[in-house]
Amino acid sequence: MISCILYLRYCIIRLKTSKHSSQSAKYCLKMSNPYHLLATGFGSGLSPIIPGTIGSLVSIILWLLLIQLPWYIYSVIATLSIYVGVYACQKTAKDMQEHDHKSIVWDEFIGMHITLIDLPVNNWEWVLGGFLIFRVLDIWKPWPIRWFDSNLHNGIGIIVDDIVAGILSVMMIYIIEQIINL
Repeated sequence: MISCILYLRYCIIRLKTSKHSSQSAKYCLKMSNPYHLLATGFGSGLSPIIPGTIGSLVSIILWLLLIQLPWYIYSVIATLSIYVGVYACQKTAKDMQEHDHKSIVWDEFIGMHITLIDLPVNNWEWVLGGFLIFRVLDIWKPWPIRWFDSNLHNGIGIIVDDIVAGILSVMMIYIIEQIINL
């Protein structure tokens, strides 16, 4: 969120090479564009270091706000955020001319919200554990996460691997909880 204030416009300079010439191309993210704003996790993906991790941390703040809502409203918002997120990430990736650029972190928001969906708000150990498990899975990308990441394209490809990472995180948290409660 702070990065939204600091960056009204974020430009990425990429060296674009072709067979015939080398040229510098400038691609801009405009925080006034709602799709860019959403895809970058309200600007958290613009962090110059570990943008995926920063986006995941910022998503916890949004989760803390949304989890206070009645379950049915939370479910509708979560479902809509997936559908709108697919389009926003696809549009932003197209505008940047790069599939799943590191500044696109809405997928981390979705994956984290799946990871945290059943965790108690007042138990920071579990929230921290969920965050760490999700980040390890999202960075490492074991099977089946890697398969989805490699084989799906466009906005769906950007989002689905993080949905799978979130589901696997929930499963791992459940197993850990069962072991602790033995």
